Amino acid sequence: MRRILAAYTVNSLGTWIGLVAVLVAVFDHTHSALAVAATIFAGEALPAFVVPIVVARVEASRRGRELSGLYAFEAVAAALLAVVFLLHFSLPAVLLLAALDGTAALAGSALLRAEIARGAREQMEADLRAEGGKPRADIEESVQEAERRANAARNVAFSLTFVLGPALGGVLVAAAGAPAGLFIDAGSFLICGALLLDLHPHVAGGESVRARLRAAWRYIDEARSLRGLLAAEAVALIFFETGGPIEVSYAESTLRAGDRGFGLILTSWGAGAVIGSIVFARLVRRPLPTMLCAGTFAIGLGYVGFALAPSLALACLAAVVGGVGNGMQWTSLISLVQRVTPENLHGRLMGAVESLGALCRAIGLPLGGVLVTLSSPRVAFLIVGLGAMLTIGALLGLSRRTLKEGGPEDDTGAPATPIGVQGESMPGAPAPM
Repeated sequence: MRRILAAYTVNSLGTWIGLVAVLVAVFDHTHSALAVAATIFAGEALPAFVVPIVVARVEASRRGRELSGLYAFEAVAAALLAVVFLLHFSLPAVLLLAALDGTAALAGSALLRAEIARGAREQMEADLRAEGGKPRADIEESVQEAERRANAARNVAFSLTFVLGPALGGVLVAAAGAPAGLFIDAGSFLICGALLLDLHPHVAGGESVRARLRAAWRYIDEARSLRGLLAAEAVALIFFETGGPIEVSYAESTLRAGDRGFGLILTSWGAGAVIGSIVFARLVRRPLPTMLCAGTFAIGLGYVGFALAPSLALACLAAVVGGVGNGMQWTSLISLVQRVTPENLHGRLMGAVESLGALCRAIGLPLGGVLVTLSSPRVAFLIVGLGAMLTIGALLGLSRRTLKEGGPEDDTGAPATPIGVQGESMPGAPAPM
């Protein structure tokens, strides 16, 4: 379990360094914000259509070391990007390599999420079997808590790299150049792959990738409350992602704080994310719908705070509030989806959720640019903040209903066992078929 978390942390830190290096290098070669936006789109949005297939392919394989292979593939893609920047810059080549790298990254992240949760469940189940004599309800509660603590630990690791990674990447790229940052990125992927050599995410089930994808789609189609929850989360995510492009104009033209002010706002948001991830870890027994909605409210409040803040200091305070929500919201959703999903579908559902996030980012980023162009940074932030808050009612109702109903039967015809205790299901009737 610790080794998987270590691999995740190394990979996340390297990813941030690589992202800074690629975006800086693309802008230096093209002096075009559009080229930078195209690179982000290629690396984060295009993979959304392929990631579920890659995840199903890895889970279907019996050979082993497929997950390590994904990280080796990422390392090759990062190294080739460095070579392109060193020898002969080509934007189409950069976009292609960014898309390949992003596909492996999102698929690997989805599989690691599933493996972290599975490792925590198996360890807890082994401990409880060794103790013996516990009531079944206590066993279920303990396994649920172990899974949620594992997600909280992963979230803390991500939040720390969210703060350290971009800063470290900026320093490295400024001192040694973008290709050096990408070679370091490639090295981090190789380390991650080495740590995961003996991890085999094979999941028994349909023999073909198509059959596995059909099983995951059938589950989502039948779990109507979960499907509604993911749709409500998609709307919230679009509002969240819309805020990104507004921040630069807000710091530069509205607050007149310059690059230093923009950096302070981003740092404050990152610090808030670390705080939020720790809060989630400490409040591990609080209901997930409450944590999900509290995170959503805090992000919306942070954006509204940007709209109203008369100074950089108050804008940084609003950024901390938004960051706290950022550290709670997404991991609450992940934990909730895992709780109501059969264990044999965890990887594929995580792949679907990762793809959902990437697609919402692709919609939100240009929408933020349109809003700030048609109005002003303050008005744009007010719109996205209030819009995010308006999703709270739907998120609360659907998340509670999702937990109450549990899930439909899985692709084997057995009731869902979302907490890893074979033969048991969540309280409440299954969702109507």
